[in-house]
Amino acid sequence: MRDVIERHAEQTARLAPALVCGQDLTRDFQVDLQTVHALHSVSVEVQPGDRIALLGTSGSGKSTLLHLLGALDTPTSGTLSWPALGAPDTLRPGLVSFVFQAQSLLPSLSALENVALPLILNGQDTQSALHEAQDWLERVDLGALAAQLPEELSGGQAQRVAVARALVTRPRLILADEPTGQLDSVTAQHVMDVLLSGLKPGAALVLATHDPAVAARLTYTWHLRDGQLALVTRRPGSRA
Repeated sequence: MRDVIERHAEQTARLAPALVCGQDLTRDFQVDLQTVHALHSVSVEVQPGDRIALLGTSGSGKSTLLHLLGALDTPTSGTLSWPALGAPDTLRPGLVSFVFQAQSLLPSLSALENVALPLILNGQDTQSALHEAQDWLERVDLGALAAQLPEELSGGQAQRVAVARALVTRPRLILADEPTGQLDSVTAQHVMDVLLSGLKPGAALVLATHDPAVAARLTYTWHLRDGQLALVTRRPGSRA
């Protein structure tokens, strides 16, 4: 029954406005008096329910595109809009969550407190936020390390804390930059299981990765090359 409900929710979501629309996005940076073209004329759209992999080599523009889609940066030229989410300054943790490549955990907070923080910032009382945070840490097999500070965690453990933090608010859009990059293949697939099962119906995931096995778990793959969208593919047998 749950599968039927979720399939109906995904189909209904397709009738809703897009979460993010980007048209002719270009992003340039000045480095040592030279212009670096990180993105060039990229047009994309993220619909409710999408599961998208950003696949490309280092320097292809994956992180830059994620930052633009999440309103963490602005394009040099081109237009961005969030029809279903509102203006950029309203993209709160309850709507959009990030998994950063460098995790970005607060060093003075425990793993549990880091995961609970988005809920507390959204106005939830501390005790219930901590309870939910513990549940998400259990899902990524880190329940026993809830009291650890980030400096006491391995890189892979910190990355899993960051994944739990992104999921805890059940956002409508998750933007994940190499969330499995520091994990072994078995743990990486487990984290992908948690990410995909943790998405609420109609929520979308855009995930940057170098790993074809991770990309194969998602419905669409955006292939970036030298700052341009070279190819868009859909996994055979998946529902559009």
